Amino acid sequence: MKIGIIGAGVMGSGIAQVCALARHEVVLYDLSPEMLERAKSTIEGNLDKGIELGKLTAEQKTETMANLKFVHSLDQVVADLIIEAIVEKLEVKRKLFNDLCLNNGADCILATNTSSIPITQIAATTPHPERVVGIHFFNPAHIMKLVEVVSGAHTHPEVTERCMDFVKGLGKHAVQVSDSPGFIVNRVARHYYVEGLKILEEQCASHEEIDRLMEASGFKMGPFRLMDLIGVETNFSVTESMFDLFHQDSKFRPSRIQKQKVDAGFHGRKSGKGFYSYE
Repeated sequence: MKIGIIGAGVMGSGIAQVCALARHEVVLYDLSPEMLERAKSTIEGNLDKGIELGKLTAEQKTETMANLKFVHSLDQVVADLIIEAIVEKLEVKRKLFNDLCLNNGADCILATNTSSIPITQIAATTPHPERVVGIHFFNPAHIMKLVEVVSGAHTHPEVTERCMDFVKGLGKHAVQVSDSPGFIVNRVARHYYVEGLKILEEQCASHEEIDRLMEASGFKMGPFRLMDLIGVETNFSVTESMFDLFHQDSKFRPSRIQKQKVDAGFHGRKSGKGFYSYE
């Protein structure tokens, strides 16, 4: 199967790596040549780490890289399945899917890696809403096993079934989910971040103390380390989206502290600084 990936950021490059490792032909698109170069370097580094840990062979790395094509022209993204991993903005995703329909046939499945925007809303203005589906990977995509496959109101059952089989073929654990704000994982996990931020706002404890407490309780990462890994701005965007989709329910209220981090460009590991410093 030929796979198109839109967006060469952390999620897009991770998804591209997983698909190429599973022997799919992959076209990774980004408007920025610099982002594509960074994605290529990141993927090579991840594969080298896998070899170092004895999980991959040098031959698998060579084959995986050969399965990848890096492009910065959207016209070159022609595939059987296209997964977008771009900014969490409804209108941007809608325009992208409409543009992709111009160069791809009626059988092409259009999938979104959105964390919170309902699939039905994204599909609403697409010429073929029945072939729009959610395939939601988790960061880091090459390590995390769970993937949510989300059906919108228009999604054809055969499209959902094909995507479930595709995800399982990647060696992932596929869970079929009905369309709803935040789906399952982000709806449940949102309060891990939001409550941690409320405790910080109320000066009950520092972010380091909150993380240490949660990690000592059995969580692999505290909420602030996890936000830095995911991307502070990405996490904030998802919280904003869910706050609106749940009609400003106070339990989803975005944090002023997190907004300040975003405004300052402190996006976490990717920027060298978030709640922690990585420089």
